[in-house]
Amino acid sequence: MWNLKSWQGRFVPHPLAATERLRAYAGWCNAVEGNTTFYATPSRETVQTWAAQTGADFRFVIKLPKRITHERRLVGADEDLRVFLDAIEPLGPRTHALWIQLPGSFSPADTTSLAEFLTHLPRIHRYAVEVRHPAFFDDPAATTMLEKALAPVAAEWVPFDTTALFRSPPTSDAERDAWTKKPRMPLRTLALTDRPIVRYLGRDDPERTFEGWRHWVDAVTEWLREGRSPTVFVHTPDNADAPGLARRFHDEVRARLPQLEPLPQPAPVGPDTLF
Repeated sequence: MWNLKSWQGRFVPHPLAATERLRAYAGWCNAVEGNTTFYATPSRETVQTWAAQTGADFRFVIKLPKRITHERRLVGADEDLRVFLDAIEPLGPRTHALWIQLPGSFSPADTTSLAEFLTHLPRIHRYAVEVRHPAFFDDPAATTMLEKALAPVAAEWVPFDTTALFRSPPTSDAERDAWTKKPRMPLRTLALTDRPIVRYLGRDDPERTFEGWRHWVDAVTEWLREGRSPTVFVHTPDNADAPGLARRFHDEVRARLPQLEPLPQPAPVGPDTLF
């Protein structure tokens, strides 16, 4: 997420070497979704550059490769998992959670495969599972079955909130594209562990994005009061303003909880000038 072209010159300096963009992003936000790992396992050398650009308290939520989750559907993936875990080892404590995003076809009938997969994972990591089959949300028995599968390893259930996107018809090309690609997910605001993770998709209109996240400001504030440590990722269809929106969300929560630590102060993006 830190290499988005539309951020260059706005949130990160331009030109800027690819090996320095994460460092610049980390001046805006203290967590990032590791989406690229879904498509291919990175080399250890690449991951070492990620670690070198971030502090020990920076949070990576790293997605397991699709080879494991979508192609093998969590079965017979021991070697792929071993290679992946070895590659991300240089992140050390920065690995906040390993993110197991499952395809929409992964149904309650597959829950046993998930439970067995989770049971054999190394306990040195925390795990977070994102499901997209509607039955997990609509069928109480399926919901309970999934929660029971997650409980033995204290894995979190990651909600992907797309309700704001689908609340009214799209008004931009990016929103129209998102309507064809993003899942229509039911709203779920229940945390299972002390480290909830939220993925929120707003609109290209900032005001609609602010309106759509009100329930998350309420939920995150309450989680913090309970002593939990939530991580929230804010998206829009074009993601052009995502770092600024994430900081706005944090500001709204901090207005209710002034004791919440501030986000880092980003470095100036443009050149120094006298005028």
